[in-house]
Amino acid sequence: MTVKRPLLRRLYRLPPLLLLLASLIPSPYSHAETEPRKSPNDPNSYRYLELENGLRIILVSDTEADKAAASLNVAVGSGNDPSDREGMAHFLEHMLFLGTEKYPDAGEYQQFIRSHGGSHNAFTAFENTNYFFDVESEFLEAALDRFAQQFSHPLFTAELVDRERNAVHSEFSAKLKEDGRRLLSVRKAAGNPDHAFSKFAVGNLTTLENTDANPLRPDLVRFWEQNYSADVMSLAVYGPQSLAELERMVKQRFSAIANRNLEVIKHPEPLYSPEKLPKRILAETLKDSRSLSLAFPIPSQRVNYATKPASYVASLLGHEGPGSLFDVLKSAGLVETLSAGLGMDTGSHATFNINMSLTREGLKQQDDILALVFRYIDSIKTNGISHERFDEMKQLALIDFRFHERGEPVREAMRLSSLLRDYPANEILSAPYLMERYAPKQYQAILGRLTPDNVAVMVSAPDQNLQDPELTKWYETPWKQEPLKTPKAVNPTLADQLALPPANPLVPENLDMVAGNSVPHPTLLRGSDGMQVWYARDTRFNTPKANVFISLRSPIARASARNTVLTQLLVDAIKTNLNAWAYSAQLAGLNYSVYPHLRGVTIRVGGYNDKLHELLNRILLEFADPMITEQRFRIARQRLIDDLENKSKNRPVQQTSEFIQTALLNGTHPVSEKLAAAKAITLDELMQFGSEFTKAMDPVMLAHGNLTEATALNLANQVQAVVLRNSEQVDVQRSRVRQLPSGETEAILNVEHPDTGYTLYLQGKDRSYEERARYRLLAQIISSPFYEEIRTTKQLGYIVYATAFEILETPALGLIVQSPEASGVEVDDAVTEFAERFKDRLAELSPEQLNREKQAVISKMMARDRQLGDVSGRYWQEIDRENNEFNSREKLAAAIREVSLDELASTFEEAIIERQRAFKVVTAKGETNQQAILNQLLKRQPVAP
Repeated sequence: MTVKRPLLRRLYRLPPLLLLLASLIPSPYSHAETEPRKSPNDPNSYRYLELENGLRIILVSDTEADKAAASLNVAVGSGNDPSDREGMAHFLEHMLFLGTEKYPDAGEYQQFIRSHGGSHNAFTAFENTNYFFDVESEFLEAALDRFAQQFSHPLFTAELVDRERNAVHSEFSAKLKEDGRRLLSVRKAAGNPDHAFSKFAVGNLTTLENTDANPLRPDLVRFWEQNYSADVMSLAVYGPQSLAELERMVKQRFSAIANRNLEVIKHPEPLYSPEKLPKRILAETLKDSRSLSLAFPIPSQRVNYATKPASYVASLLGHEGPGSLFDVLKSAGLVETLSAGLGMDTGSHATFNINMSLTREGLKQQDDILALVFRYIDSIKTNGISHERFDEMKQLALIDFRFHERGEPVREAMRLSSLLRDYPANEILSAPYLMERYAPKQYQAILGRLTPDNVAVMVSAPDQNLQDPELTKWYETPWKQEPLKTPKAVNPTLADQLALPPANPLVPENLDMVAGNSVPHPTLLRGSDGMQVWYARDTRFNTPKANVFISLRSPIARASARNTVLTQLLVDAIKTNLNAWAYSAQLAGLNYSVYPHLRGVTIRVGGYNDKLHELLNRILLEFADPMITEQRFRIARQRLIDDLENKSKNRPVQQTSEFIQTALLNGTHPVSEKLAAAKAITLDELMQFGSEFTKAMDPVMLAHGNLTEATALNLANQVQAVVLRNSEQVDVQRSRVRQLPSGETEAILNVEHPDTGYTLYLQGKDRSYEERARYRLLAQIISSPFYEEIRTTKQLGYIVYATAFEILETPALGLIVQSPEASGVEVDDAVTEFAERFKDRLAELSPEQLNREKQAVISKMMARDRQLGDVSGRYWQEIDRENNEFNSREKLAAAIREVSLDELASTFEEAIIERQRAFKVVTAKGETNQQAILNQLLKRQPVAP
């Protein structure tokens, strides 16, 4: 619906002279206003407008929102980088945050957002750069004032240019050893060298050189002036204010952005040089992982958003049901995952991608896999195009649109500012769901491009023994490419198993809401022997959905590292056996997960409640009697071994943080012990473990959402009959966190990485709400100053943050730094200096400032639930904590309100200055004491309640 026509009718009623005068009055604003078509379940109000400077804006009024947000998308990305200044778009993204004419302090924006319960960030992609924040709703206007200035009047302070290029270089350095970045560098090198995608997008000290002979700031300003313009920007603002009020806020501020009359840059070059196709690209990974991807160049699909032919084709090629390409390949032990869909789309050209993670055997038989892929494509061309299949996809899309749930304000703002670039304003809410008409010619047009002579196949794996490989620039990834000869012969055993998916039997039919009011929190039902059954009817979101959690707590799950590994392998077998059948459920709006944890295994099912019981029953049957073949056991065990060995190649700060949890959390086991266990376990042992797992159980269940009490009890009876019929009732206690010894404990990890990882964990003295409140508040207050000093001023690294490091309600602070230059000692010295300086700053905090920081913490913690899953997750946490009052948030919020400045200063002194209970973990090459520290800490008692 639009409001433009009523506006014009009102204008036409004006006397001719007044109408003429009105049209001649200069205004910085445009009067074009449109309300996009929205879901019947969406209570928000929307307004689209375009300012006189060409800035396109979507406003969202959500009267119930406690958070407000904004996102500005600029249709400029790394594809705009000058060839002699690679990484410039990314560098500009960094610099825009660091001071404006009205707010010149480099950290003012960040501190304002943080102190008012919000967060902020940005990212640079190939064609877009997106800036975003959220904040407590009452401070939206002040936040927008700061945000808009970044695009209208940035300072690009000369003194900060060199500092921030070091930050960009640290970001580059931090990810040098990550396979994602390394393989991206191969895709760039193997693509069309004339395409802008081949450029180095991140930037480093070399590409962002700043010398007297080649100063960076003039190039930065020139890039901004030549690329940033209101007419290539789109803005989304989300808040509880009225649309009129939101419009006033944005018009006053964003009209100041200059319109330089620019056009979005076009990329007419193909992503791959046609004359070099087909080809195979080989790349070496650092981690023990294997993948096979096929990229088919196709025309851009942006104009086909209403018919989505790429989605139609992907729904068949990426299907995981019985007889699908994935099901046949996984059953043969060749692949672990498969996905298909549109890859990169530049507006001129695109790719259709099929991505697979391979087993070791799959790597050996990659030619057989390729041959089977093309056989399946041929089958789709011949028999896969049907109106019935389209009707089913359209029906499911309409159901999802009908019962659309609101997301977090900042996520909604980011999504809308991005969609506004590519879709008409009146369709930005409905466009992702549109399946306007059956379009067989469009489906066949894409399938016609999925041929053996129009593909770039990329194979990545460790230790490929490449002969005379090339090394990518900057990341030095070994790679090579060669002409591809697709095998004609297809493995007949595999080919005979292929089948196109049948009609989906799990499409929901009953979408009615159950009668009765939503209840404030779950209640314990007395109707199922041996199992706690919690139930809460909840229809407040007006969606016919429910979530059911079942925790099968077993005393043997965490008894040893070996049992931990056996539990993981048991879960893998269950999920593998479920996948083909349950894929139809996922397409029909159901979802599930089966996951191990410290007390056993949890089964979660959710989505449209109509056929949820069918999904749950199938999972329970698999759990009760899992089928585990020798082939699947070998693959799953090897995959687990690979995952455990790959942990030594994670980022240094990932390794330091994980070591802390392993050392302190009861029931966890070191990687080395789990790795040894995984290598020794046999199939017989796993089968025996599976049969014993449910002999002694402490089960608990939550049924929440659009369900009746009778349905909840019926589901509980299913669990009892299928899984628990022969189980003995036991009590499985919750894990606890070990208390650190007095003073500082230091662990040194041997990590092969150019960066130093540093984590300082500062533990509270007990688990009381009062102590948790003090640590939460302290983390809030020091977060921005710590970042500013360690990252921005001292430039010690890209990964820098202070956070509440709470594990199982045990309060703690975490100070985390990953540095490409400094040693662990140097980082620790900088942290000590920060603490000494900040002590005085904390003492000078005014009552108003303290209350402001308290409210920031409370607003994040008490954020309004926006989807059923938010509530379900919180209820499930409370059940795990055994808090039958379901009021942990409220109690913690009350404790935060009562914290005094003296208490805060005392906690700061004990925790950060004196380090009374500190655990410092740093990485270094070639030296370690981690086993001795583990042995020491494993003897410690839990933190007091």
